[in-house]
Amino acid sequence: GIFEYIEIFYNRKRRHSALGNISPAEFERKCA
Repeated sequence: GIFEYIEIFYNRKRRHSALGNISPAEFERKCA
């Protein structure tokens, strides 16, 4: 649901540096 998406989004933002400084959109593209 929407809350799940928001939770994922904020978790990604929090681990931004851990993901190699890529934006959530870029991360989504890599995982899609």
